[in-house]
Amino acid sequence: MVISLLPKKHNWNTVSFTSTLYLYPVLDLLLANIPSEWQPEIRLGLQEALVNAAKHGNRLDPSKTVMVEYSSIEEKYFWVISDEGSGFVPNCNCDRLPDLDLPPENSESGRGLCILHQIFDKVRWNKTGTQLSLCKKINPKSSNNRPILI
Repeated sequence: MVISLLPKKHNWNTVSFTSTLYLYPVLDLLLANIPSEWQPEIRLGLQEALVNAAKHGNRLDPSKTVMVEYSSIEEKYFWVISDEGSGFVPNCNCDRLPDLDLPPENSESGRGLCILHQIFDKVRWNKTGTQLSLCKKINPKSSNNRPILI
């Protein structure tokens, strides 16, 4: 399956918020157009991404913001999450071997990255590690494309 990560000729919406872990209203906004059966799974993935941006990227500094650009076209949903942190280099192979590289349950970090790769079809960071692009293709007619049971 080929998915262009960022549709060029489409309307994008933007929401930004100060670095906080109170994400309920932001998640509700980002999930408003997602089919209800997919909302729990995508909520989990977006929550992991937003927590990473606010906590690890911005260090929960209230003077820094997290910005989310989001769009959809047909059955493809896109999110671009940016923080004002110093960036990082993702060091997991979750996109290639998600089950083998899952960090232990008592690990302080890393599990969210693997969750992102399990939920979204495309997961990409920019070169500086301050912007995360996510894509999810939902085909309601396909039995092979069902939400992961959480």
